Amino acid sequence: MADIRIDRVTKRFGDVTAVNALDLAIKDGEFVVLLGPTGSGKTTTLRLVAGLEKPDEGRIVIDGTDVTKAQPAERDVSFVFQQYSLYPHYTVYQNLAFPLKSPLLKWSKPEIDARVHEVAGMLHIEHKLKNKATELSGGEMQRVAIGRALVRRPAVYLMDEPLSSLDAKLRAELRVELKRISVELGATILYVTHDNVEAMTMADRIGVLNHGRLEQIATPRDIYQQPDTIYVAQRLSSPPLNLVDPSLFGIEAPAGTSTVGVRPEDITIGQPSGVEGSTTLVERLGAETVAVLQVNGTQIQALVDPQATIGEGETVRVGVAENAPMFFDRDGRRIDAPRAGG
Repeated sequence: MADIRIDRVTKRFGDVTAVNALDLAIKDGEFVVLLGPTGSGKTTTLRLVAGLEKPDEGRIVIDGTDVTKAQPAERDVSFVFQQYSLYPHYTVYQNLAFPLKSPLLKWSKPEIDARVHEVAGMLHIEHKLKNKATELSGGEMQRVAIGRALVRRPAVYLMDEPLSSLDAKLRAELRVELKRISVELGATILYVTHDNVEAMTMADRIGVLNHGRLEQIATPRDIYQQPDTIYVAQRLSSPPLNLVDPSLFGIEAPAGTSTVGVRPEDITIGQPSGVEGSTTLVERLGAETVAVLQVNGTQIQALVDPQATIGEGETVRVGVAENAPMFFDRDGRRIDAPRAGG
């Protein structure tokens, strides 16, 4: 495996700056997830590391070697694309073996066979090795696509939203598999997604991109609890972060506060000292229930106990958990505030 350094890299497409002076260091064996919406520069960053795009400024270093001008084949990276990218007329075995047949690798047939079976077992698709790619389910095809990247043992794995086209159940299964495999291999992985659940459950560190700029990078726990900006807090909140005026709940805010952010799980219902509000919608989602509330003309969302008997049109007392509010200035940057009991 290898470390990666992206030093002040900028990439433009005409008048659009897709990646803007990006600085990012990824340690050997680290699983880093880049999180952001469409157009934030995630895929372009991957393509720059892979050598599929050339930076206009800056440099890219892999395992101590400057590869800024190197061709993709010279970088020892594997790329897992959003789409499956399989050879449909090949069997699963042939698809997995194909990357190992490069003359540059000089693998023998027994070595190829052993490695294909090893990776197939790792991905739980050994029983499908004789099947054509067209005979597989979507989840199986994506496992094979991931296997094609794993089979070569490259220095770096690059993954471009590989789970986005799968249904929710398969995404959850493959998240667990990918994390397990990354730990087993000690792999260096740069993974991009727009899904905050994927980022939180898989990453050693999460980097949040905003129009090609890196807003913040930290562990999932730190970036969730201590977001630097409103933008970062919103990317890591589901249901959406509540952004309210400091006066709404009578919250004592530090000087310079323009907006208060409260996550839905930190809204309390039935708190005697809370302010009066009413429920306009209750969404029961099984493991959780989302209540949409109106409080003094402001709509907020709250995560409530799924066993709660709350219904629509009810008058309720609404409060905020202690130490939960986040304070932001006019530019959307977080302001540190003393914590109760601290």
